[in-house]
Amino acid sequence: APPAAAAPPVSADTERVLASPVARRLAEELGIDLRQVPGSGPGGRIIKENVEAFAAQRQAGGRPAPAAVPPAPAAAPAPPVTAPPVPPVSLPGAEPLGRMRKAIARAMSDAKPGVPHIYVTIEVLMDAAMALRAQLAASGVRISVNDLVVKAAAKALARVPAVNSSYSLTADGQPGRIQHQQINVSVAVALDDGLVAPVVRDADKKSIATISAEIRDMALRAREGKIKQQELEGATFQVSNLGMFDITEFVSIITVPQAASLAVGAVRQVPVVKDDQIVVGQVMHLTISADHRIIDGALAARYLKELKTLLEHPLHVLA
Repeated sequence: APPAAAAPPVSADTERVLASPVARRLAEELGIDLRQVPGSGPGGRIIKENVEAFAAQRQAGGRPAPAAVPPAPAAAPAPPVTAPPVPPVSLPGAEPLGRMRKAIARAMSDAKPGVPHIYVTIEVLMDAAMALRAQLAASGVRISVNDLVVKAAAKALARVPAVNSSYSLTADGQPGRIQHQQINVSVAVALDDGLVAPVVRDADKKSIATISAEIRDMALRAREGKIKQQELEGATFQVSNLGMFDITEFVSIITVPQAASLAVGAVRQVPVVKDDQIVVGQVMHLTISADHRIIDGALAARYLKELKTLLEHPLHVLA
């Protein structure tokens, strides 16, 4: 048998291929060009099983002929910019990233240049939600603000389903979208060397107590390195919360192939106007990052308005 070819060089085309971090790492180890691998994940995303199947086919019948890659078209003239792009730097003493951080770096590089982001922020009055948390705690049921947000975010997706979607090419290569039937919310969990985002599946149909228990269990196993890969896949929406660090608001980067991500700030006591009186209220800022190819500002705003209504009337979140 002829010797295996060397691993293909990483090119801009390869970096743009829609693939999971695990699939990318495996393809690098096996010397497989991801452009030749058909994907079966959401939106045609290449997953680990696709790379394994491709490798098995290559081993059984020899390396398949590489798919013809058309020459790159001439670059269009760049639009005017206020500042030139900053090229990657190479500094002496740089240490290689760990496996997890390297995967995160690839995923973020895939998302930010390729996905046109739009950001919309809303302020939510959390007095009723915080009072409900206290009532539940008094009865022995402990839920976090994040649990409430995840459940409310899922219910808002059910009310504004166009946000629960993905940008994808059609069968003939034209721009298209996929409307997801399941509402699967991933929750960002910080680790020592990065983060993971375990997925709460069918979050709109689960009780808040069930959601809370699942998040705690998966977060614990993620920090212990015991989380399963399938528990990190299949999300249609993401919630990222930095409120525990007293962050007022921030924006998050969309994780492809999702079309939106919700950034949750801290609940703070601030002066608010109620019945023409200035009183102390508890407020929280929510910012949605949305894929502007399929979600415009009005749709993102409508989603946030539904989410605000649910959180300000939290009994509807529990229903």
